Amino acid sequence: MKELDLTKGSVPRVLLKFAMPYLLANVLQALYGGADLFVVGQFDDAASVAGVAIGSQVMQTATGIILGLTAGITILIGISKGAHDDKELAAVIGSSVWLFAIVGIVLTVAATLLHTPIAVAMNTPPEAMADTRHYLLICSLGIPFIIGYNVVCGILRGLGDSQTPLYFVALACVINVAADFVLVGACGLRAAGAAIATVAAQGISFGAALWFMRRRGFSFAFTRHDIRLNGALSRRVLKLGAPIALQDALINVSFLLITVIVNRMGVVPSAALGVVEKIIVFAMLPPVAISSAVAAMTAQNYGAAQTERMAKCLRSGIGMALAFGLAVCLYSQFLPETLTGIFTTDEAVVAMGATYLRGYSIDCVMVSFVFCFNSYFSGQGNSWFPMVHSMIATFLFRIPLSWAFSHVDDGSLTWMGFAPPLSTLVSLLICVWYIRRSRRKRTCS
Repeated sequence: MKELDLTKGSVPRVLLKFAMPYLLANVLQALYGGADLFVVGQFDDAASVAGVAIGSQVMQTATGIILGLTAGITILIGISKGAHDDKELAAVIGSSVWLFAIVGIVLTVAATLLHTPIAVAMNTPPEAMADTRHYLLICSLGIPFIIGYNVVCGILRGLGDSQTPLYFVALACVINVAADFVLVGACGLRAAGAAIATVAAQGISFGAALWFMRRRGFSFAFTRHDIRLNGALSRRVLKLGAPIALQDALINVSFLLITVIVNRMGVVPSAALGVVEKIIVFAMLPPVAISSAVAAMTAQNYGAAQTERMAKCLRSGIGMALAFGLAVCLYSQFLPETLTGIFTTDEAVVAMGATYLRGYSIDCVMVSFVFCFNSYFSGQGNSWFPMVHSMIATFLFRIPLSWAFSHVDDGSLTWMGFAPPLSTLVSLLICVWYIRRSRRKRTCS
């Protein structure tokens, strides 16, 4: 494994070196849903596109929960590695295997049994209901693969290795895209074919990750006796990961509620929303990758008690994320149709999606700050504050604003596009207040 010591060297250089494989891995991972939507958009109608868009939005919520929980592993491993505590490193990894096996069983059973009620609750247009149900059911059965892959990657990234997970995702991406063209294009299986391709790719990726872990091992002692459920460590992993998971889940729930609001407007707005959400997923990948690197780097330096280096990491992360965010925002203001046209050939969907994207893309600038602030706090073991301010911004601003703006013009998504950046601005203001308050307290003490 190619582990980086995140407590040494130039902060911007080390952060960028750690973040780039993370970014590439996230880009390839996002191609799962993106490839599904792209291929379905080329071969099928708006109903099938809406089915994949709605179904993948639900699965993104489940994946967000999983990613949040496994972030607890990354942070705890990072702190232990920074403190050079090999015994705790082994115990955390071993306990996490059992913990996430239980989580996987619970989520898989729940998602499988509830796939139809979820599709109904999403206010899915009648013509897209069958495609949505098929996509949800098949993807729900693949949840164990999603969990297994993210546990392995969480362990590796906590140890300072962001490069190896890239190889697993690249393998899965190639398989997923190839299978999409065969199952959707050649076999005509519509949304069900896209779901089968995604699950198969995830399963192979997880199998490759397990093989790698068994073959290469770790740089510290780890035996099968370490693989046991440790109550204290499991609680610490959940204490760190649960707020992040809840935060991601609530944000994705807000996306689902917004989808419900838009679905009442018809299949074209529904498809347009789904297309833009896919674009935003890709646009958010750089700040997400950089902020994830900030979390891992902060955790290791927190364990090593290097507070000044943590602050430098935060500043460097914001600068890097902001460069990407500004580029996406500016491009979306002038050439949005070139982006919405990637996922569909339906002119009405392309045009409506473009108007939504202009406002929404401003959020790419806002999250460059908020994501890095959240990771800075979480890397120090404070994952509750990011959850609290995200809940405030989501449920007191984002959803109400989306609902209100949807009634300004029932035939357009233009005004709704401004709801995300306005709500993120609220989070940013709260973060700035919290940091200034913390500094005043340290000065007084």
